[in-house]
Amino acid sequence: MTRYVVVTGASTGIGRGTVRVLTEKGFHVFGSVRRAADAESLKQEFGEGVTPLIFDVTDETAVKAGAAKVKDAIGDATLAGLVNNAGIAVAGPLMHLPIEELRHQLEVNTVAPIIVTQAFLPLLGATNPPAKKPGVIVNISSVAGKNAAPFLGPYAASKHGLEALSESLRRELMIYGIDSVCIGPGAVATPIWDKAEEVDVAPYENTDFIGALNNVRAYMLEAGPKGLPPEAIGKLAYEAIAKPKRKIRYVAVPNYIQDWLILKILPKRLLDRMIAGQLGLKRL
Repeated sequence: MTRYVVVTGASTGIGRGTVRVLTEKGFHVFGSVRRAADAESLKQEFGEGVTPLIFDVTDETAVKAGAAKVKDAIGDATLAGLVNNAGIAVAGPLMHLPIEELRHQLEVNTVAPIIVTQAFLPLLGATNPPAKKPGVIVNISSVAGKNAAPFLGPYAASKHGLEALSESLRRELMIYGIDSVCIGPGAVATPIWDKAEEVDVAPYENTDFIGALNNVRAYMLEAGPKGLPPEAIGKLAYEAIAKPKRKIRYVAVPNYIQDWLILKILPKRLLDRMIAGQLGLKRL
């Protein structure tokens, strides 16, 4: 019996890696992309194992049309999972950040997953009576969903919000037996890190933050290639979907102690001072 999963943001990075893992495990994946060229690329690599869906996750009408296409394809079957992966990263000092950039960050990373979830919930088994084998919602969060780094405030806020929404969903959807879990990656070798070089710091050139901002960008460029492969996150998504005794939240970082445990156990004030020293954010 064919098992079906929807993965958003499937053109590159974690989304693409998740498609790769799930198709290898025998799932048929509906992968959302924004461009026809990316849809064709998915078909070329994964063949009959994938059905591309072309929509922007912030476009409610297009997302609903995508859900209707999936419904037509799977008939009376229930989706095994929905992986909310599509996202962007906006960087900049909050003191000077254009508000429209903050709104766009939250729209894509926090609001859009709910747009997608609402559209696909009936196919996951949110019906009365509920499906016998309801699906699982997997929200791709971040280490930033628990710890906010300087100049990544917009991104961290979007992931903090996603973590909260995921928890509310998990509790609300118990009436249907639908679970909602988060995966919180650290550095992953994906294009989102490569784009750090494209971050335009020119608007902040004459601010007091320019030195530290350049330090953060340099760190991201160095850390990206050393990050986990996207398939490592895909394997956790598979585990969350396929295993009945799944975790509520999965941590996926290259160095557990440095990238996660220390952030959890150190006093916040001490952590603040350490970060300030590393990035050059000490008081003027």
